[in-house]
Amino acid sequence: MESGRNHFELFGLPVAFEVDTARLAETYRELQRALHPDRFANASDRERRLSVQQAAQVNEAYQILRSPLRRARYLLELRGVEFDDEKQTHLDPEFLMTQMELREALAAVRNEADPFTALNRILADLDSERQRLEAELAGQIEAGDDEAARQLVQKLQFFERLQQEAEEIEESLLD
Repeated sequence: MESGRNHFELFGLPVAFEVDTARLAETYRELQRALHPDRFANASDRERRLSVQQAAQVNEAYQILRSPLRRARYLLELRGVEFDDEKQTHLDPEFLMTQMELREALAAVRNEADPFTALNRILADLDSERQRLEAELAGQIEAGDDEAARQLVQKLQFFERLQQEAEEIEESLLD
């Protein structure tokens, strides 16, 4: 396995936002079987170390390619788009207002008469918006509009954080 290949090449996939997730998972399992350190138990120290490094590279590549957000970001980085998550936070006011409203709704969930129903409604809204943004992102990447795609990646990052917050609230409600 060549270490200089990008994640798409590693899995034999075209460099594109849309990936065949079944093929990705199948290739992942094949690579894991071939590179698993147990297969190198009787090999030299160098070969065992190389096996561990390659298995780790395969794991990282798989985690990136199976996540639409991480895959988009990686794809844009391959194109030379740089991300500075600390400084690049200029998003349109309408989007920022939506974010504030969603955060307020999440904060109020615990005070609802039926917090699970309220939370499920929010989770459904988050999922719907995430799917819409992913579809828009796919179009921008395909069209080669890297700046628009970069902004959509930032928006998706907000939704991923909100999703995590909602799941944490759900866990605390279950406790």
